[in-house]
Amino acid sequence: MGIKLGLVGLGAFGSAFAPLFASHPLVDSVILCDAEADKVKKHAEDPAIAPKVAGQMLSLDEVCKSDCDAVVIITQPWLHAPQCIQVLEAGKYVYSAVPVISLPDDNEMLDWCEKIIETVERTGMEYMLGETTIYRPQTMFCRRMAQQGLFGDFVYAEAEYAHDLDNFYCSLRKVSAHRSTGKIGQMREQILAPYYQRGCKSHPMAYPTHSVSGVVEVMRSKPVSVSAIGFANRNNDPFFENHDFSNISAFFKLDNGCALRVAEMREISPNIGLDDEDFRIFGTRGSYSLNEWRNNGRVEPTPEPKKNELTKLTAEEMRDPLPPEVSAAFSEALSRKDGEVKDFLASGHGGSHPYLVHEFVSAVAERRRPQVSAWDAAMYMAMGVAAHQSAQKDGEIVKVVDFGKKWE
Repeated sequence: MGIKLGLVGLGAFGSAFAPLFASHPLVDSVILCDAEADKVKKHAEDPAIAPKVAGQMLSLDEVCKSDCDAVVIITQPWLHAPQCIQVLEAGKYVYSAVPVISLPDDNEMLDWCEKIIETVERTGMEYMLGETTIYRPQTMFCRRMAQQGLFGDFVYAEAEYAHDLDNFYCSLRKVSAHRSTGKIGQMREQILAPYYQRGCKSHPMAYPTHSVSGVVEVMRSKPVSVSAIGFANRNNDPFFENHDFSNISAFFKLDNGCALRVAEMREISPNIGLDDEDFRIFGTRGSYSLNEWRNNGRVEPTPEPKKNELTKLTAEEMRDPLPPEVSAAFSEALSRKDGEVKDFLASGHGGSHPYLVHEFVSAVAERRRPQVSAWDAAMYMAMGVAAHQSAQKDGEIVKVVDFGKKWE
């Protein structure tokens, strides 16, 4: 028998994933759930989803009481962690949209990370964070190079997420406004107000997953400590009213001896350089930057000079293939509206969405730990919290909380 999935949260982001989860070959049926009945009805009538709809519900409580095997949580960010724990407690695997949780209290966010890990260990169920950078083509390529030892020893890396609040393609002002709409979104201001009243501050490192995850995944290394500098908004922009920093630049020490520079920026005019959720990694033997791979061929000390060979790469050359039956199923489902089956095209955040879906569904079917586990998720959040704490102390070195085991 195949898998029965509960899909909870059918808003803008959930809508991008629902057809993929429903059409995966290992998924027999789905339960659709949202607090707003019209969204459930709309998705139940979607040709890409309708053939597999086995239920329509209006609450997570109903889904947890159902016979589904796993639940996908794509709800408001402040709900992610408690809802995921509820699913785990119900004896089901859970997938969470990023971040783990979004609250203006660093310590509380880390507490939720610890609670998720404890629940995974106690229940035997698994948690997966839907971090897109892990399945961008650049990460896939560099992971293969690292597995073959072609970087040599890692020396230096950098990653950044330069997302200005007035970005033409994705305005953070509009995103924030949208999150305050709908039945659940209208509660946002009421939920956040007590945090701001007691002096908690929002900051860009509260959501660091896009920048930090790719590098540590490729290196399979953990952060040890960090020194960071913050930039505070200077023109009284109301968007940053409850932020102590609009930009934070951090310098991490990793446990493999590599230095990692990470910048999370929300008030900046981006220029030529890293784009979206990309990164650069330099090793003693090989390096990656901006879709280019360079290798000096040096395996051991030698008196002869070594030419640094350049290989330019396309996204398709860097990307790992999906199983043919999976990509075919995705193509068929997503083409039903047009009545014409088209060639599969990986899409969403650098083509990562189909891969995230396939990894979670496969982990449920195989009853194994997903690639982006509770420990990975906690590590990403701990890096952001430590960087913020360092910036608050004008660059003082801060240790990154270690949540324990990884890469088993």
